[in-house]
Amino acid sequence: MEQQVIVVNNYLEKITDFGFEYAPKLVGAIIVLFIGLWVSNLITKGVRKSLEKSNIDQSLVPFLRSITNIILKVLLAITVMGMIGIQMTSFVAIIGAAGLAVGLALSGTLQNFAGGVIILILKPFKIGDFIEAQGYTGTVKEISIFSTLLNTVDKKLIIIPNGPLSTDALTNFSAEPTRRVDWTYGIAYGDDLENFKKAINDFIAEDPRILQDPAPFIGLSELAGSSVNFAVRVWVDSPDYWDVFYDMNEKVYTRFGEYKLNIPFPQMDVYVHKNQ
Repeated sequence: MEQQVIVVNNYLEKITDFGFEYAPKLVGAIIVLFIGLWVSNLITKGVRKSLEKSNIDQSLVPFLRSITNIILKVLLAITVMGMIGIQMTSFVAIIGAAGLAVGLALSGTLQNFAGGVIILILKPFKIGDFIEAQGYTGTVKEISIFSTLLNTVDKKLIIIPNGPLSTDALTNFSAEPTRRVDWTYGIAYGDDLENFKKAINDFIAEDPRILQDPAPFIGLSELAGSSVNFAVRVWVDSPDYWDVFYDMNEKVYTRFGEYKLNIPFPQMDVYVHKNQ
């Protein structure tokens, strides 16, 4: 009986010593935990409000807010466990190794993810823009974290991964409010140059979509094998580009005859000499 009492007293003494040793650490860790959670929530709300007021795409705000919240809470958990006395060196090494393995396994996906973040932050294009990228041309329908969706002019849906889209060259035809339309028209040798200029100037004046500033340009560009070629350049609002381009071609084809102009085509003259 006396021996049992001694054992119990030893246990109680050890528990008391343990309590005196670790109780302050535990209390401090709990206090730090509650204060840290309050601070992390405060920082997360501040980040969210700052992002909402910025020019960053709003679809990216919840993601960045979540990432900020997770990072803060992971750092808080490591701090609290370190205060209690848990050795974090091995734990951090395990997390790092696991992160490396996941990163290698998902390298392509992570590249697309990073590309999506870059596109949403830098905004090289937006929904509704007409772009050319990765061998495809179309209107941007949707920008997600991992891919961008294009609608082509013939109503095909093209899905382009954001990784290569964010690193390769692309052309945004909608980035500027105006675009220059270029044509090359040929007339036959012997046709009147002034008639050609009058015809083109008349066609330009008839189309209110063609801008007068910058002024239209007409210049002789080439004396070709079977035609005299002229460069014609005008400026239009970007949405009017293709309509103006096709309408001018139609006018040239159907009305050049009114101005005594001929549209030449490659031809070969063969002369036969007969010996008498």
